[in-house]
Amino acid sequence: MTRAGLIWNPKSHRNKGAGRASLPPGVLDIVPEHPAQLFQDLQRFASEGIDLVVIDGGDGTVREVISRLPEAFAGRLPRLGVVPNGKTNALAIDIGVPLGTSLEHLLAAADARRPIKRRACIEIIRRGNPSVEQRGFLFGLGAFVRATKLAQKNHGLGLFDSTAIAFTIAGAATQTLLGGPTNPWRRGEAVDVSFTGEGSRDWFLVLASTLKRFPLNLKPFGTPREGLKVLSIEAPARWLARAVPPLLTGADAPWLKSCGVRRDDLEAFDLSFAGDFVLDGEPGRGGDLTLRKGLEFEFVIP
Repeated sequence: MTRAGLIWNPKSHRNKGAGRASLPPGVLDIVPEHPAQLFQDLQRFASEGIDLVVIDGGDGTVREVISRLPEAFAGRLPRLGVVPNGKTNALAIDIGVPLGTSLEHLLAAADARRPIKRRACIEIIRRGNPSVEQRGFLFGLGAFVRATKLAQKNHGLGLFDSTAIAFTIAGAATQTLLGGPTNPWRRGEAVDVSFTGEGSRDWFLVLASTLKRFPLNLKPFGTPREGLKVLSIEAPARWLARAVPPLLTGADAPWLKSCGVRRDDLEAFDLSFAGDFVLDGEPGRGGDLTLRKGLEFEFVIP
């Protein structure tokens, strides 16, 4: 019998204003108010022998949990389940967890030993600190940070999931294509990325992920595949109107390179930049960072 623990985020989009449903017998639950409490509660899960941690929330909640879970469980990784109640739920889309999935669905799947999905995460390490600072699945800087802020505005208009993503892409493309040379979308951000060997230069976008499938069937990294994948676009973005279709559909057009577009498969790479980044929907402070393909988690699929 599966020994399960539930992490419920009352601030997630679909949980706001909704009380927690009654729990099945034997399921422990926590509602963490701050990161330190989350770590302590995960340690309690470990001491209670929890072997399935169910995360009821969005991508940001998953990020907070996996950033602390390996240390709290002292290296013993439990299986994970996701109840996708966030705004976009990119991880759930990738691993095939539909909206409407409940704790009971995941418990039944775990007890039935249904096939699981494995997905490696991205680990972020800051120079001077050997410990992993954060874990997540989708990292971006430059235009990705601005697009995330635009997405937050769209959420404020009541747009969520794939609709919000479509409006955000349209808005970002408009800003970039119609903006002048001083437009921050076109100007880019100075970043030193190790895989180019060229030192610091301006980048329109640097995007990295270990996900295979994305909302709206977008394929920014090309053919869906495992591993740490990186898309980088030099600034100012050239021939972007022509490049957008293959960038979104995953086409491997040979002329993309002449537009300053790269797609790379890496185990790890270094970045140095002064601005912010976004990891799974939340901003972080830039600096001297290493991104690497990290731990692999097992997800129960209903």
